[in-house]
Amino acid sequence: MIEGEYQGFDVRIEDPGIAVFTFNRAERLNAMGSGTRRDLVELLTVAQLDDSVRVIVFTGTGRGFVAGVNNRSTQPEDPVLGPPIPAHAHVPVDLYGRLSFHGQELPRTIRRLDKMTIAAVNGFAIQLGLSIVLACDFAVAARSAKLGSATLRMGWQPDEGGHWLLVEHLGVKRTMDFLMHKRIVDAAEAERLGLVNEVVDDDQLAARAMELASELANGPQVAMRLLKKAVYNAERLTFDQAGDDIASKTAISDFHLDAREGSVAFFAREPATFNKWLTGDEPVDGHL
Repeated sequence: MIEGEYQGFDVRIEDPGIAVFTFNRAERLNAMGSGTRRDLVELLTVAQLDDSVRVIVFTGTGRGFVAGVNNRSTQPEDPVLGPPIPAHAHVPVDLYGRLSFHGQELPRTIRRLDKMTIAAVNGFAIQLGLSIVLACDFAVAARSAKLGSATLRMGWQPDEGGHWLLVEHLGVKRTMDFLMHKRIVDAAEAERLGLVNEVVDDDQLAARAMELASELANGPQVAMRLLKKAVYNAERLTFDQAGDDIASKTAISDFHLDAREGSVAFFAREPATFNKWLTGDEPVDGHL
């Protein structure tokens, strides 16, 4: 099980299989050091391979969701789950490797998950925080949340992959406007731009995120995980390639026990009870 306390965050599991990752360095708006990012990547890898986890929710404590990176912490940053990242040598080739193999790994790992992910944005989601939000499948924002990249305010690049994620959501023209004008937007504007799915009152954020997570966790996990991959693939494939991709995935999901359960329940006009293969009520492989 992945439940526990880690450096900069903790994880709890809620029924039915919702892993809630809570960033807990409120005193620095949950800006992440190297150790936190390293541990998150390790835990998300375990969550991907753990059948007891169906949906992953990210949220923060205090006024910050994740307010960027923190490279000047006075607190220890040695990762709990691996050796520390060596000190930055301050030469171009070293920075290139750090970004490719470490700095960009957290958003990349989130996007690679085939389990559904939700960002419950409780406060400032800046730079890396914005990229985490955009890498998730769903984002629910508190009304007081603020989202932006704004790296140019310090002469930096959105080097964690934020530019790619923004182009995916906004297109080239609006991404250029967003980045070059160093915009930090409120939750309502983020919803208008399509950076988040919905906005709720601050005191309703946790409840709404868990309501959405429960809905997704009770859905047919095999079909949903395959469909998630197909949707992201479709954006970058031709129609014929996307058709081939969804056909190969359908050849798996249509022969899964969840498909039989869904069909029987539909024609009986009853709610379906999916995922019996995860609860021990059906064979583990779940196929007809």
